[in-house]
Amino acid sequence: MSASQIPPATAVTGDDVPTLLVKIFGKDRPGITAGLFDTLAAYSVDVVDIEQVVTRGRITLCALVTAPSPAQGATGSSEGDLRATVHSWAESLNLQAEIISGRGDNRPRGTGRSHVTVLGHPLTAESAAAIAAAITSTGGNIDRIFRLAKYPVTAVEFAVSGAATEALRSVLAPEAAQLGVDVAVVAAGLQRRAQRLVVMDVDSTLIQDEVIELFAAHAGCEAEVAEVTAAAMRGELDFEQSLHARVELLGGLDASVVEAVRKEVRLTPGARTLVRTLKRLGYQVGVVSGGFTQVTDALKEELGLDFASANTLEIVDGKLTGRVTGAVVDRAGKARLLRDFAQQAGVPLAQTVAIGDGANDLDMLNAAGLGVAFNAKPVVREAAHTAVNVPFLDTVLYLLGITRDEVEAADTHIE
Repeated sequence: MSASQIPPATAVTGDDVPTLLVKIFGKDRPGITAGLFDTLAAYSVDVVDIEQVVTRGRITLCALVTAPSPAQGATGSSEGDLRATVHSWAESLNLQAEIISGRGDNRPRGTGRSHVTVLGHPLTAESAAAIAAAITSTGGNIDRIFRLAKYPVTAVEFAVSGAATEALRSVLAPEAAQLGVDVAVVAAGLQRRAQRLVVMDVDSTLIQDEVIELFAAHAGCEAEVAEVTAAAMRGELDFEQSLHARVELLGGLDASVVEAVRKEVRLTPGARTLVRTLKRLGYQVGVVSGGFTQVTDALKEELGLDFASANTLEIVDGKLTGRVTGAVVDRAGKARLLRDFAQQAGVPLAQTVAIGDGANDLDMLNAAGLGVAFNAKPVVREAAHTAVNVPFLDTVLYLLGITRDEVEAADTHIE
């Protein structure tokens, strides 16, 4: 059938067409949805919209349908007949029914659509109320709420229309900080489903450790190095200068320390799940680090990463010289590498996600389409697009609209 032969669809309902909103409530069981539409089919109505939610075994089923015309219906021709039949069917299953008359389709959604993801550990009613009120204050309307995960955190997603993404983000960020929950706001659209590139910092992000401190422990200068590292991450010191100062303290260590440090590295909880799930979805994943290739190269191989870049400790005659070779991967370098990785991956910068915790990650976080501050220093939390303050790296998946059920279903697949 050609396009010119396709008859007009009555389901594309004008504002003047009478419609009925049929709402069914009660204990869920197999066959309810089929039963309702089988009942409605006797009146030859057209389906305009359907929504169904099941919460703790209770179903809420809404069907927006065209009202029956006087000439339609095998068992009756009037709206009254349809109402009586639907109520009778519902009562036979111990369900409740409500039917509301109106005209046309749902009211058009406002311009500007966003996904607002809220992470709570736990998510309190007070927090949910405050987030909903903040959304309303921007002129946004909550069109739908959906739970993404119940553990290790509670994650819910609000589909919001009628407010600009940036306006929502600016209002919700301080509200979330005050409530102690994490909120991410991203624009709705096809980009959210497109193939992406995710680039992570390594120390205190992908892994729980600061690698240079692991090396320093073997050199007997851990406390001194840790103090300089903390100041650099807070943005109080120039990263390159601090790196050279710290690496100098490692001079003379035997190269065998590299293998010892690799064994001491601890992945952040959820790191494997995050990378494994992203790779299954076709995402490309990389790391950039102010640490050392002697560790990041091993992580790249272990986790199957697509990209990895870091500084390299110079080793001469089996000893660390106390110097690094090549250009230093610093704050500006991380942003440059993000762009380089995106170009190699064929992914627009707007479809990249960057994750980090320190001041030297800020340029990368701001350059990415979505910058996530992960258990970050205050200066980073305030500047990033969104912050995650729970110790589970795989919660970043929820910010991308991926549910816990989908992650677990993928994990049951034997490759």
